[in-house]
Amino acid sequence: MPKEIEVKSVLNKTKKRDTWFLDDYTFNPYSSCSFNCLYCYIRGSKYGSNLEKSLSVKTNAIELLDRQLTNRAKKNQYGIIVLSSVTDPYIQIEKKYELTRQALEVILKHKFPVHIITKSDLIERDYDLLKQIEKEATLPTDLKQLKRGVIISFSFSTIQDEIATIFEPGAVPPTRRVIALRKTIDQGFLTGVSLMPLIPYISDTTEQLHLAFSKFKEAKVDYILPATITLFGNGKAHSKTLMLNAISKYYPQLKDKYQKFFANSTEMPHYYRKAFYKKMKELCKEYELIDDILKAAVHKK
Repeated sequence: MPKEIEVKSVLNKTKKRDTWFLDDYTFNPYSSCSFNCLYCYIRGSKYGSNLEKSLSVKTNAIELLDRQLTNRAKKNQYGIIVLSSVTDPYIQIEKKYELTRQALEVILKHKFPVHIITKSDLIERDYDLLKQIEKEATLPTDLKQLKRGVIISFSFSTIQDEIATIFEPGAVPPTRRVIALRKTIDQGFLTGVSLMPLIPYISDTTEQLHLAFSKFKEAKVDYILPATITLFGNGKAHSKTLMLNAISKYYPQLKDKYQKFFANSTEMPHYYRKAFYKKMKELCKEYELIDDILKAAVHKK
């Protein structure tokens, strides 16, 4: 059972808006995450090896969000709220607690725009609220070109269920995620893919990339945001340790490569990252996909 806690703040103002995700604020109704992705950057001793066992529910989150957005709205400090930055807004316990849905009701009340990043199809439940936010949200002055109050990004590290079972064991399978992605696009929302992190030599192979890009092209996504992997820490609960253990068990032929790459670094080598982003640009051009949310918004009109 998740732990129920009270917190002092739930709406976090970002120091600088990220050019990829356009986050002015972040909101996380839960701590930790039942999707239990091995590569997740929040991993560490704080949450343990199994993130699901350390789940917390912020019981006063909605009251605080209402209060904080009231203050921001009074000062005309409108901005995009990202749900969520350190957990998924639609983890399994959301079905019981419905904090994300209640948060969307508060966000609608105060007319703030949102960007939802998720691995779940539970988002379909909230299309009704999202459509209202889409119409009524007040955009920050420098993002008026968006002309919409909702952005929805479905997160993938792979489109293969058998690979996802290893690296993101608690998440909704990619096949179901793709169905939800298509439904969301059909609803008319600005919808794209956060294709990150791609897993070196597993989901970033030429074959896997073409499978993914062709599937997303067929679904008519508005944008695609690819990125490679970053792994942290050497403790037993850290992402680097858990990923290396999984590679050793399921992909032993890659064990030496991974150990070499991450022995003294959190990132893949510079030459790999340079080639990776060059390849992503080529694939976006080949499949006529946009790798920028703002450009996609303008293109969608």
